[in-house]
Amino acid sequence: MHKPIKSVPTPAVGLVAICGKCGKKLGGGFGPGGGTSLGKALAAALRLPKPKRARLRIVETKCLKLCPKGAVAVVGSANPGQILVVPAGTPVAAVIRRLELAHDIAAPLAQPG
Repeated sequence: MHKPIKSVPTPAVGLVAICGKCGKKLGGGFGPGGGTSLGKALAAALRLPKPKRARLRIVETKCLKLCPKGAVAVVGSANPGQILVVPAGTPVAAVIRRLELAHDIAAPLAQPG
């Protein structure tokens, strides 16, 4: 007999999936000086708190089967039917706008107390 599938609540209301293979090929490409991965650059720009409290999850995935040259493949929960091709050097603010991420999505949940 199988155990039932259960649901567990999460504070996350948004998700950004970034192709890990693309990111490794670039070896950075974003942020000041271009030496930061897109995920880390997004988290820094949005000032995300510790992952367990963030309302936006940024995850590195396996290959998204697009493999652009000089860019990273990205899927955001605001438009899950589209894979974005983000060229290295794209300003992080432009990526935030294109992914339709709001700064309030990144805000931590209120701490009880």
